Amino acid sequence: MTPRRGGRWWARRVVVGLVVVAQFALVARAYWADHDVFGFQMFPESSRWQAEIVRVDAGGTRHDVRDPWPGGYRWGDLVTARGLGDPFSARHADTGLASTTAFLRASLDWVARNTPDDPETLYLEAVVTLWHNGRGPQTEVYRSVTRPEAGAG
Repeated sequence: MTPRRGGRWWARRVVVGLVVVAQFALVARAYWADHDVFGFQMFPESSRWQAEIVRVDAGGTRHDVRDPWPGGYRWGDLVTARGLGDPFSARHADTGLASTTAFLRASLDWVARNTPDDPETLYLEAVVTLWHNGRGPQTEVYRSVTRPEAGAG
């Protein structure tokens, strides 16, 4: 004779099943996400990256962000996280290339949106050289949002 299984027995199994499915979904998501928070990799990337970043004004003139720009802004003062404050020499992509370049693209947009005392800069542009796991180099260009206030001052 088989013992009768009550509601608590089934509820425990459903909860365990949902937890296992959620864990697999998070690991699978890490393969397609820029920031693979739950995607453990036994052997991390050996990738490197380097960027040249410029400010482009309304006239099309390009200005290196290492030089101070109107309003007294400097790239290294505005962006300090994850090695992005000094992207001008090749460095290891500690969290992988996808995550690092996602942070760089977000930084370009953040700087463009948060420099109100700069009446000249139309957008920021980064020419990024990538070496993915020893292969490469590969070049990508990232551009910030356009600042409508450029040329207004």
